[in-house]
Amino acid sequence: MLLMFIALSLPILSQEPVPPAIKRNFTVVTAYEELVPFLQSLDEHSDMLTVNIIGQSVKGKNLYGLMFSSSRFGKDRSKIRVLIFAQQHGNEQSGKEGALLLASELIKPENRYLFDKIDLALVPQVNPDGAEYNQRPNAHTMDLNRNHVILTEPEIQAVHALFNEYLFEVTLDVHEYFPYGETWEEYGYRKNFDVTIGSVTNPNVSGKIKDLSDNHYLPYIFNYWTKRGFSSFVYCPGGPPKLSYIRHSTFDINDGRQSLGIQNTFSFIQEGMNGTDSFLENLRHRSEGQMAGMRGLLEYVYLNIDKIKTLVASERKKLISGPVGQEVSIQSEHVANGQKLSIPLVNYKTGTDTTVIVNDYRPVVRSIHDVTRPVGYLIPRQSAELAEWAKRQYLTITTFEPKRNHTIEQYLITAIDSIDFERDTIVNPQVEVREIINFRSSDYWFIPANQLKCNLIVLALEPKSMLGLITYPQYAHLLKKGENYPVLRVVPK
Repeated sequence: MLLMFIALSLPILSQEPVPPAIKRNFTVVTAYEELVPFLQSLDEHSDMLTVNIIGQSVKGKNLYGLMFSSSRFGKDRSKIRVLIFAQQHGNEQSGKEGALLLASELIKPENRYLFDKIDLALVPQVNPDGAEYNQRPNAHTMDLNRNHVILTEPEIQAVHALFNEYLFEVTLDVHEYFPYGETWEEYGYRKNFDVTIGSVTNPNVSGKIKDLSDNHYLPYIFNYWTKRGFSSFVYCPGGPPKLSYIRHSTFDINDGRQSLGIQNTFSFIQEGMNGTDSFLENLRHRSEGQMAGMRGLLEYVYLNIDKIKTLVASERKKLISGPVGQEVSIQSEHVANGQKLSIPLVNYKTGTDTTVIVNDYRPVVRSIHDVTRPVGYLIPRQSAELAEWAKRQYLTITTFEPKRNHTIEQYLITAIDSIDFERDTIVNPQVEVREIINFRSSDYWFIPANQLKCNLIVLALEPKSMLGLITYPQYAHLLKKGENYPVLRVVPK
């Protein structure tokens, strides 16, 4: 009887775990209470997967990182490290479901070859609290994809802690886009792509990485999706045409793509299409499209590992050892370059497809104000908030020892004007630069610029930066007309 029991049990134990959404034919989304045991079953089933807790949500739910590797994760330097994370926005369900579909595929024996070259960290759900109520923000009502600079939320702190531990060369942030709304309905047409993809657009990111992204990876993944029956397009918010311009996303570094891309990472955002009235609408197709994009990225990385690893290593080295005085763009704008965009749309009333030529198309980001890269910045020791921010960003912070060839500069805020930033109005201070003669170094902490996040440091701490700390309510008090800006610049004489 015992032998018969064992024999009958073996097929059951060998069965591959089935994602909860598939079990219920995508009639419901996967709840957190279902996600946890499913991940545990994946871990138990595969010797190449370890499921780690990488952090916790505001309400104490565990955040899980699925670490796929054929060896000790992150230890084999011949491999390339890839990070994919989904559902920062709780009401964007297909990213999570697509990630769970991907995980169930990757544990199959026929896919083991990928991990001869790749160590993959897959985070299927960054925002479990928001997902519980199908709401965009987390339990602090914070949009997590606008938190990557100030890092106040535990969920985003967990993502960055994971990134900083392994310094992934390739990252993908998975979302959904919403093609509906009154203005598009009035226009009569709307976007209708199963999936969109966007590369890094901040002007301070390596041009070589942008070139590989736009001219090599994007054509590859568009073709990959087409072969599998999914429509796709470049991620281009804005519009409708004739009513508003269309651009290539944002150059802001407070999201999951650009905050990692500013470190010269091969980084992307992927957005599947929302349902019209319900997040369950067409959920299977939407989730499978998301999964195909994630799988396509892994296939591309596998085929181009040497090119990507060499490029990222070289461009990151330039960040760390870049010369003092190098120009860093802190204010930019989206501009046209004469190119017309042919965008496929669908008719709201008839459901028929059409193609519209977008005349006001702005695919280029142009710098409108630069500063020179300093030796570093000095933050007041009495400003605990700035020191805590630097620690959250894993920045090197040291005491400061002035050298004879150093000059200490301070900004005087002479006026506070405003400037347009992607159809929003933000502060634009006018400043005068003054040299400080009497200076007590013991009153300050020093943040050197020669580290991987050098461009992030400049963008965050410069008072005229469109992407600076002072654009967030928590730090707005640092900017006062007629007073000195508290952060100092260390520059060579």
